[in-house]
Amino acid sequence: MPGASGVNVEGSCEALCRTLVSQNGLQRETADISQSVLYTSLMGLLLVADNEKEQLTLGSGRVGLKNIGNTCFLNAIVQCLSHTCGLRDYCLLKRYTQEKFSKEDAKLMEAFTQVLSGLWDENEGGTVVNPRLFYNLFKEAVPYFSGYSQQDAQEFLRFLLDKLHTEINRRPYVRRTGKEPEQKYARFRISEEAAVMWKKHLERDDSRIVDLFSGQLRSSLHCSVCSHYSNTFDVFCDLSLPIPKRSSAGEVTLRQCLDLFSQEEKLDKENSPMCERCNRHTKCTKRLSIQRFPQVIVIHLNRFTMSRWSISKSTVYVSFPLTNLDLGPYGPVDCGPVLYDLYAICNHAGTVNMGHYTACCSDENGWCFYNDSSVTSVSENQLQTSQAYVLFYQRSNSTTTTNVRN
Repeated sequence: MPGASGVNVEGSCEALCRTLVSQNGLQRETADISQSVLYTSLMGLLLVADNEKEQLTLGSGRVGLKNIGNTCFLNAIVQCLSHTCGLRDYCLLKRYTQEKFSKEDAKLMEAFTQVLSGLWDENEGGTVVNPRLFYNLFKEAVPYFSGYSQQDAQEFLRFLLDKLHTEINRRPYVRRTGKEPEQKYARFRISEEAAVMWKKHLERDDSRIVDLFSGQLRSSLHCSVCSHYSNTFDVFCDLSLPIPKRSSAGEVTLRQCLDLFSQEEKLDKENSPMCERCNRHTKCTKRLSIQRFPQVIVIHLNRFTMSRWSISKSTVYVSFPLTNLDLGPYGPVDCGPVLYDLYAICNHAGTVNMGHYTACCSDENGWCFYNDSSVTSVSENQLQTSQAYVLFYQRSNSTTTTNVRN
């Protein structure tokens, strides 16, 4: 909250915690919720209340980014993130200065916010925003992106979200000391096991990036010898989908990509993990599903495949819905419809060695095509091409199912 110290915010949250616990007749030692998770929830409520007091004055957002040397990958992704309203508003209001645990300056986040400020400046003036400072700081954090060679947009997105999360994490940094011992949840239902793992994740990694982009994948293994089922849960910030072979009609649907991603896979002894019951490697089947749905789901169409000697690109046309993408069939049983609307696309044109990235983003006045410094309006029927590479979908409905993040 503006003008409030971290101590005062902490105190107000703690006081509110005690009030809620008292009013609901809960004992601290028996309440089925951790202090850290409850604290985060209450902080969210306080920030929402503050948002009602602070109003952003925004321009159209239809401003280009200067290409400073093979940086089309950066420009396309930044435009997509710029149209992620939950992230844009959070940055422009500088909420991270009140939430982040670290006392150090969030240099990369500040530079990213400066870029967004230029893109959404109400005065605009037809200028183009130069992302050089932001890119230089990013390269300091991730030296792999140094130089002027072409980079992969989806890889850049992953590194960027990770670095931003690290700077604005609400939790203290904890050094990971090797592989943590696996916990057994034999008596738990799947939803309870997943909730425990998610709670454990939030106790160490909790930021606005997690609020928006993080979901939870469930990997289910079925042993062919003893029929034992086991589950593991992993956090994801994007779904990388394989593209099936072109159909006789000459196109593939996003639904077919999702089906291929989630279909049962047979594993032989050499490639299977240890069966918990047999205590040895056995033949088994593996299936992936979405246990917890994020507010924003980033879908990566895996067009690039690597063989022993080369990398090739698939130019298969993948059709995708602009509204009401239902991911419910790929989630927990009986979770109901989980609907998403498309708001941004990162495109890749060209070949592996000679390519170019652009973006299409939606705002209140329709869709725009972002090609570095050039910005032009585009109609909905021009969005679906064989160049679509990364799709950004925003959750459009909510549900009370415990496995689904609201």
